[in-house]
Amino acid sequence: MKKVAILGERRAGLVEVPDPQPHDDWVVVRIHAAPMCTEYKAFVAGQNWDVLGHEAVGEVAAVARPGRFQVGDRVIVWPQYSCGICSHCLAGDYVYCEDNYDFRALHGTNDGSGTMAQYILKPERLLYPIPQGMSYERASLALCALGPSFGAFRRIGLSAFDTVVIAGAGPVGLGAVVNARFVGARPIVVESVPYRVQRAREMGVKDVFDPKDAELISKIRDATGGRGADCAIDCAGAAAAERMCIDAVRRRGRVAYIGECFDPLSITVSPDLIRKGLTVVGSWHYNLNDADRVLKVIRESPLVDLLVSHVLPMSAVQEAFELSASHETAKVILKPWE
Repeated sequence: MKKVAILGERRAGLVEVPDPQPHDDWVVVRIHAAPMCTEYKAFVAGQNWDVLGHEAVGEVAAVARPGRFQVGDRVIVWPQYSCGICSHCLAGDYVYCEDNYDFRALHGTNDGSGTMAQYILKPERLLYPIPQGMSYERASLALCALGPSFGAFRRIGLSAFDTVVIAGAGPVGLGAVVNARFVGARPIVVESVPYRVQRAREMGVKDVFDPKDAELISKIRDATGGRGADCAIDCAGAAAAERMCIDAVRRRGRVAYIGECFDPLSITVSPDLIRKGLTVVGSWHYNLNDADRVLKVIRESPLVDLLVSHVLPMSAVQEAFELSASHETAKVILKPWE
């Protein structure tokens, strides 16, 4: 099969590797759509990776024994390789599993573990059926496009009574707009890239502010009756955005962090958390028991098609990475067989 590899600084291409084979409850899925996420960072840095991608949808291509899925079934492929037996996995919070399988140790290779490829090998419990009539491209939005913000909003109880500040209008932040508007909440977006500002406005966001604006917090307060937003979610993955979320919410507000960031965040507990009475959560994805709710958003929201800006053949992966690195995109989806 063909899979994507980063070959050097800002260079990507396809390499040939053996097809994965099913065994026990491990199923081979032929990938039809592979959304791109943060992999462009490795592309820009020139990290020589050949296991790329954690989002995929496709059809079951091979099984080793009878089980939940048969050859030809259309499925969503959940990320990671969780153990399936710990308390988090059993509760549906598999993404927090501390005992993930070591794919290479188990299979002797990393081939078949990344989603930017023609096939992937997965335990069948990490597959979910795609509803009849839903396209592969739309089904792929159940992963990182809508998933992180959906889970975070469930954690902080976002509702139609709330105003929510969304820091960053990249693919994940735009997904937060879709999820917020689906429950009737009022989104306020903080974004500087003109393309993404425009896409947020196309989704019906009236208040879009520049994160570099020295009066940002004042403008958010002015837009929320002088007290600040009810909720805020960081989708930018930057310490400055994380800090802004704390400053942007009112007393007794709720803050969720879903953007990956490894820089320190400056917080003084008493004035920032205790005296404001904030609820602050970190959230990675959604509980698998909410999968049908996420699919309901995809079926019923009039905004979901705005989450995808480019669908490209995997053979054009160099162009796809350049687009992703430019930030002038929403979600970019690769088609592995084109």
